[in-house]
Amino acid sequence: MAMFKISGIFEKPLRKIRFSIEVEANSQKVALEKAYSIIGSKHRVKRENIKILSIEEVKPETNE
Repeated sequence: MAMFKISGIFEKPLRKIRFSIEVEANSQKVALEKAYSIIGSKHRVKRENIKILSIEEVKPETNE
């Protein structure tokens, strides 16, 4: 599984809030669905109010 860093903005009634989240998934599509699910449940925001700005695959760091 790969790690993906997803950044974006979600809208609440009086303001816009930036977010950045890292999720573990098999593909970008699955990572995007996980991000929608996490942000939606944590902040009570509908998918239509979440705007994804970037999706990047994060390389795992090794400590050797």
